[in-house]
Amino acid sequence: MPDVTRLVLASQSPARLSTLRAAGVEPTVIVSAVDEDAVLAAARERFPDLAPSDAVLTLAQAKAEAVARRVEDGGPEAAGASSALVLGCDSMLEIEGEVVGKPAHADEARDRWRRMRGRSGVLHSGHWLVDVREPDDGGTGATLGATSSTTVHFADLDDDEIDAYVATGEPLHVAGAFTIDGLGGPYVERLEGDHHGVVGVSLPLLRELLAEIDVPWRALRSTPAG
Repeated sequence: MPDVTRLVLASQSPARLSTLRAAGVEPTVIVSAVDEDAVLAAARERFPDLAPSDAVLTLAQAKAEAVARRVEDGGPEAAGASSALVLGCDSMLEIEGEVVGKPAHADEARDRWRRMRGRSGVLHSGHWLVDVREPDDGGTGATLGATSSTTVHFADLDDDEIDAYVATGEPLHVAGAFTIDGLGGPYVERLEGDHHGVVGVSLPLLRELLAEIDVPWRALRSTPAG
């Protein structure tokens, strides 16, 4: 097997990319461009009671497998990634039994925060891994995934704080209308679970998925430990 196993990240999320880089992994980014609404609609036709943890896993799988096909087809965007592992991710916030993604506009973000403040929600992040490595590189052809779910306790913001946060524009670009690693950090009081999963990619969960196909975490590291 090669000294470093290539990872393709099927996501345009800067937070996921920076999380992996901070852990010493430098992935190739290829955005899937799947129609998320269509994928979920098809899944709910088959499974009307699709749970939030399964919904994010379904989307992560669709993204990973779409990019895996492009890597296998050998297009120009996949140069240097022909023998790689492809990781797809998706995140949603479940609050009071309702699943929410990115707000469509500022008014929705404000309404969302007025509902979330002082309450708790569960941030679900689905992860799907597709092994498109060549057999000589240890490829298994495996496709597998799991969901990281973390309880998030939100601070009790007043209306002025909500307006100021929404005015930054950040809540419009992230699942659940908040971040923990950015401007929204002061508004999250505590977590129960993996904070990496709230950012969008759970490193411990990814390590477990890799172990299922006999790839040690250190094989992804592109920078020395220490």
